[in-house]
Amino acid sequence: MQRVNRLLRDPEFIGYMQKNKDAEKDRVYCRHDLAHALDVARVGCILKLEEKLEIGKALIYAAALLHDIGRWVQYESGVGHDTAGAALAEGLLQKHGFSADETKDILEAIGGHRSGGGNTPLGRILYRADKLSRNCVGCDAIKTCKRFLNGEEPFLQY
Repeated sequence: MQRVNRLLRDPEFIGYMQKNKDAEKDRVYCRHDLAHALDVARVGCILKLEEKLEIGKALIYAAALLHDIGRWVQYESGVGHDTAGAALAEGLLQKHGFSADETKDILEAIGGHRSGGGNTPLGRILYRADKLSRNCVGCDAIKTCKRFLNGEEPFLQY
């Protein structure tokens, strides 16, 4: 987890998270901030343990922390934040000592986190943890949220 903690202190990572915060200052729906990223990581670790998967905790945390760093790019240019995030994450992962194979797995997970997670266990965990981590129960914006437009009720699982 030393690499993850270095990532958390990285000025570039902090800058991307600040750009997300600035872009979402008036957003009424869920935000893409550090609290969300950490929730995704923790739910991802729970899923890994429940399913007895051989995925390192540091990989889950790195993927979760980086999966939405491109959200501000989506607001500015329309490029999907999964694609933008993977591009922004690559240099950060290399800088903080993730191997080529680890980087490839994390980038694939980030790139597929909006569409089912891709073909890797890490990608599928990230996709599910991203959805399951949201605190929809008691949300003030639930009546207009796209996740509940068909009358679904929020269900707390983690």
